[in-house]
Amino acid sequence: MKPYVITPKVDETQEFIEIANDFSNPLDLVREAISNSYDAKCTEIKITFEVIKQYGESVLKITLKDNGSGMTADQLQSFFDLGNSTRRNDETTIGEKGHGTKVYFNSRKIEVLTSTGSEGFGAIMEEPFRKLFDREIPTVDVTPMGEIDKGTEIIIYSYNNNRRDKFTHLILKDYIIWFTKHGSVEKQFHEPEYEVKLFLKGLGETAFEEVTQGHYFPENSKDIHKLLDDYMVKAPDHYSKKIVKEGVLKNFPEIKFEAIFCIEGKYVKYDYNQMIRRPGYSAPEGAYTIQERYGLWVCKDYIPIQKKNEWITYKGSEYTKFHAFVNCQDIKLTANRGSIDNTPSEILHDLKDEIRKIYDSIVKSDEWTSMEWLEEEAHAYQTTEKEKKNFEWRLKKVNRANIAVYEGVTLVEPERESGVFSIFLILSQLNDGLFPFHVIDYDTHDGIDVIAKGDKNTPIASAKLFYVEFKRTLSREFNHSFENLHSVVCWDTDIKHDDILKDINNEERKMQIISSDSDNDHTHYFLDNPKKAHKIEVFCLKSYLKEKLGLSFEPRASDAVI
Repeated sequence: MKPYVITPKVDETQEFIEIANDFSNPLDLVREAISNSYDAKCTEIKITFEVIKQYGESVLKITLKDNGSGMTADQLQSFFDLGNSTRRNDETTIGEKGHGTKVYFNSRKIEVLTSTGSEGFGAIMEEPFRKLFDREIPTVDVTPMGEIDKGTEIIIYSYNNNRRDKFTHLILKDYIIWFTKHGSVEKQFHEPEYEVKLFLKGLGETAFEEVTQGHYFPENSKDIHKLLDDYMVKAPDHYSKKIVKEGVLKNFPEIKFEAIFCIEGKYVKYDYNQMIRRPGYSAPEGAYTIQERYGLWVCKDYIPIQKKNEWITYKGSEYTKFHAFVNCQDIKLTANRGSIDNTPSEILHDLKDEIRKIYDSIVKSDEWTSMEWLEEEAHAYQTTEKEKKNFEWRLKKVNRANIAVYEGVTLVEPERESGVFSIFLILSQLNDGLFPFHVIDYDTHDGIDVIAKGDKNTPIASAKLFYVEFKRTLSREFNHSFENLHSVVCWDTDIKHDDILKDINNEERKMQIISSDSDNDHTHYFLDNPKKAHKIEVFCLKSYLKEKLGLSFEPRASDAVI
């Protein structure tokens, strides 16, 4: 066989399908449309999403209209072509790959009406998505037009298989503010060449709303002392400070970057962003958390592309304090503008280093110190207020508590496990024989576990030692082991006679309640297992103290109430 040459071929229909599907977020259509309108030097954009009836079917209709420069015959050709851009190598424009408008192909029909002022065209592409899947390149019927207004109007039918949950007015407005040229951060560094008005009417709206040009940043906090006076413990959440930086990369001095870091408390964010989910607030469809949206965004054309919170924080959620963006025009994007991963790693490494330097300087700055001071003052105030409220609650609890007096000592009915232990210690000192064991060690780390011995006189070294467990109320939720457990001391129990109690090892014991048989006796409670030699005695103090000592806990007298 003779040597021969292989000429690589392109499966055109498959490439169209891949690019059309590569835009995983259906809202990317809006981003591409706005970018094209800005590249056409328009001063007004109108975007309409509506549902119309066609042959009895509900159809999503999207209208994208601007008063820009319009398209020539060549530009109209590249609009429908794949990988053909008349703006390639034009640094003043956003579109350069010839991929963006292919997101429109995920539809049933595309209509274009465009005019440069001197020539105009009407173009229609029928069933682009169906034809591509039938392995057919969809064609465009073009009609030269007479005198029409300068600009471009694009109408798309049945986009994204008519799924329309993403196209409510608030979701669209939020997306435009965050992820398109109209909502870009460019105005924070220099004024744009001209003002662009954008009017939006998403699904659910009956009138157009003007969306302000440029991404919103709150005003700087004026006086942190006034902030503390006005908001007290919430003062840090109302703090905001904007920091703008520009520079070049260390190893690539020809590559510039611009960065804006806005330190913002959560209430500052809540004030201007109605899409943030928060406690006690009914957020609209498409809402998100601060963690999901905020932090550091890397931009090209001043449009956020990818979040890189790991560049400014190593762990935790400190990034949520930042509303931050860094723009670099030398970043290389993937075809769908969804990632910066096409950028050479050396450039990304240098850009990350510069951003880290900015972050480090911010956390050492007066602005950061002011915020930390606010947090410290707010915490101190919060602690004082908490102690005050706790004191008031304790006074109420004192008045509500039932008490009994024994040997001149006032005992308070316990509300917690620690109260049970306190009564036990007091009574053990006042009546040495009240309980058949003696405490030699206790630990409150996980509940109150006591190590005890059976009598007072036997030396610890030769005595048999065992656990005693303390509980406010003995219930089925028993989170200890029966192993080495001698007794349980509780104030009350909801375990009935013959009820089964399981320990953490699933060992079962049956509650046995034996009534007293003499005036000198008391009701006995035991956790019994016939296979075990030792019955675990339960001292239920509410009844035990009444029967043994005649103690009855009653409300405080009126003259004792505070």
